[in-house]
Amino acid sequence: MLSLVLVILMNPNEIFGLSLFTFIAFLLSLAFKQHFNLFKEISEKANKDFLTGLNNHGYFKEILEKEVAAAKENDQPLSIVILDIDDFKKYNDLYGHIQGDHLLQEFGALLKADSDAANFIVARYGGEEFSIIMPNTDRQSAYSFMNELRKKVNDTYYKGVEGLPYGCLSFSSGIAECEKETYSISELLNKADQAMYAAKNQGKNLVQIYNGHSEYSIQRSLSLEKELEESEYQLKIFLSKDVYTYRHSKRVYQYAVDFSRVLNLSVHERKTLILGALVHDIGKIEIPRDILSKKGKLEPHEWEMMKKHVTFGKEIIATNKKLEDLIPIVELHHERYDGNGYPYGLAGKSIPKLARILCVIDSFDAMTTERPYQKTKTFQEAIVELRDCSGKQFDPQFIEPFIAMIKEFDNSGDERKKELVPSFVM
Repeated sequence: MLSLVLVILMNPNEIFGLSLFTFIAFLLSLAFKQHFNLFKEISEKANKDFLTGLNNHGYFKEILEKEVAAAKENDQPLSIVILDIDDFKKYNDLYGHIQGDHLLQEFGALLKADSDAANFIVARYGGEEFSIIMPNTDRQSAYSFMNELRKKVNDTYYKGVEGLPYGCLSFSSGIAECEKETYSISELLNKADQAMYAAKNQGKNLVQIYNGHSEYSIQRSLSLEKELEESEYQLKIFLSKDVYTYRHSKRVYQYAVDFSRVLNLSVHERKTLILGALVHDIGKIEIPRDILSKKGKLEPHEWEMMKKHVTFGKEIIATNKKLEDLIPIVELHHERYDGNGYPYGLAGKSIPKLARILCVIDSFDAMTTERPYQKTKTFQEAIVELRDCSGKQFDPQFIEPFIAMIKEFDNSGDERKKELVPSFVM
């Protein structure tokens, strides 16, 4: 458009036209620059916490998504920290919220200075909680950094901290390292959060690394007894049109109860696996009845529809925030160890551990019970199949322990071919 203006202006008077064109171009350039700077300023404000100037909660999660993806792609370590200022409510009660805000600003400034020096990313997570993303940092290095920071905070004077229990400012923090099995940033943040509460429970002013087998997993784990009862009731309603799937889910549930004991899983892992096993096929409520009950082999388009039950299941589970830990199990229990499963074609330990365990249990029951479109196998035939598919469909580390458990059942005459009654015993 400017070129067209230049041609029109230069036609009667070349000098005047060129000068006017240059002036117009300059004004437009200036306007665009101001507009861009204004847009940049507004965007930055939207991503910053208004009190501390640190990244806010929403923007922090955006950054974390990208950093986790990069760490997995490049096979680099990444740690996440959640920290909470100890006794901050008491400080607010003593000195008021205005001074409390000043404390948050000063603490945030110290946190940012030390994090920037280490190329870490810091954010205000909410209230008196802060979070730090540590790229290229394993859990032990993260622990060293946080412990030094904790001591530095203890030794830094802030107005009024002499009234706090420790006589100084302190914080409790939890560290979680991203692993190949990490399903989502919510899982990673939940682990850091559990570790942080462990530090609180141990007396505060501590740094704690997440450990799935620690006692705090019991204290902070999902309390699933009530959810188990509710989910079984929902399962009866959802799968009333498909008796086979309901009975299959109940059997898989019972296998999960027994196998979780064999594997010596943490309490949180056991509860999550057990409830996940009960509802793993809940997405089949969205599959047409004629496909679910069809006799004989499914057509390709029918099989594609059947595979969508994992996505439907994820969407159903996601409506209940208390059950978000079950999403990886429900969505990924048909992924294969060799990467030829669905819905994403994940392989090896990029598949969450509990989903890999459920894949073994689910497949064994499917092989050994009557199905509309496949011949039933005996326990011995199914055991042969498990071993043949070890390292292909199944994670090898779980095959022999599961087979040993099945042989015990077989020897005792417990063939698990009738509908099992749940007995949630931990």
